[in-house]
Amino acid sequence: MKQSFLIAAQLTVSLLFGAEPAAQPGLISSEFIFDTAPFPSCHASTLVETRGVLVAAWFGGTREGAADVSIWTSRKENGKWLAPVIVSDGDQPDGKHFPHWNPVLFRPRNGPLMLFYKIGSSPGTWRGMLRASMDDGATWSDPNRLPAGILGPIKNKPVQLASGEIICPSSSEANGWRVHFEITADLGKTWHAIEPAPDSAGAGGNPIRAIQPSILFLADGRLQAIGRTRDSKLFETFSNDNGKSWSALALTQLPNPNSGIDAVTLKDGRQLLVYNHTAKGRSPLNVAISKDGKEWSAAIVLESEPGEYSYPCVIQTSDGLVHIAYTWKRQKIKHAVIDPNTCELKPIVNGEWPK
Repeated sequence: MKQSFLIAAQLTVSLLFGAEPAAQPGLISSEFIFDTAPFPSCHASTLVETRGVLVAAWFGGTREGAADVSIWTSRKENGKWLAPVIVSDGDQPDGKHFPHWNPVLFRPRNGPLMLFYKIGSSPGTWRGMLRASMDDGATWSDPNRLPAGILGPIKNKPVQLASGEIICPSSSEANGWRVHFEITADLGKTWHAIEPAPDSAGAGGNPIRAIQPSILFLADGRLQAIGRTRDSKLFETFSNDNGKSWSALALTQLPNPNSGIDAVTLKDGRQLLVYNHTAKGRSPLNVAISKDGKEWSAAIVLESEPGEYSYPCVIQTSDGLVHIAYTWKRQKIKHAVIDPNTCELKPIVNGEWPK
């Protein structure tokens, strides 16, 4: 009886979201944000809920790093994603063109919707940019360049502390891969850069090469950051002082193929992680859940066919559902909705996804 009710509930929500119901427990729907678009390639999506509206952004153009790569957005209204619109292109006042990279949407508790992104010829030379929207992503302010030395969140969303401070998970690639953090207490007007997380030994005794952290809130009051490495596993680091300092990077037991991940602390205190559970390639794309950020359980496999399914972003909306967007073969952005309370969880032991 309980299982029948669950299936009926998932079918109802799936119909509302305009997608076919999925077979895995907890996976409510899966759909493309757009079917056709004026760009052949896209990547690095981001999601936000702002006053009941779901907004997505990504970069799209000829190919990653091409001069025509721009930032695009779409809003979900009345259960349907609107056609993608361009927010920022590569045109510069001096006539030059630079590619755009890695948009990040964030809605602070008291303030406008924020859109961070990067402009530059490469990750080693890009600069951080910020726009704001007063109407939930329908229109945007002129771009503001972040101060020298500040890049903003590199791939994953910031978190906001009880004090109102916003911590941006950042990283740099100009002189080797380094994880660092940036804090603003006034919605991006002024910034404080936190020293990079200390190095520690990874593969072969060399320093762990890591970027693109995602920040979690732990039950004991600490912050945990987890993210991508070149060492075939995810890294983690911890802060006991609200992000002012961080422990030395350490490798987890979870595999990573040098591809971006994202994570979110759920309303019930659990941690949810979206990542490629493999040391090579960018398939499969997986969802895991943990009570403490250390011991993880397999929840859902979003994609398992050959191809690239990568760079997920994840948020939990006000209704308790989890929304995930990710790159689908560099051709489209896919959007999945899951109910974290109805996933069938199986422990991940020694980094092995359970069969």
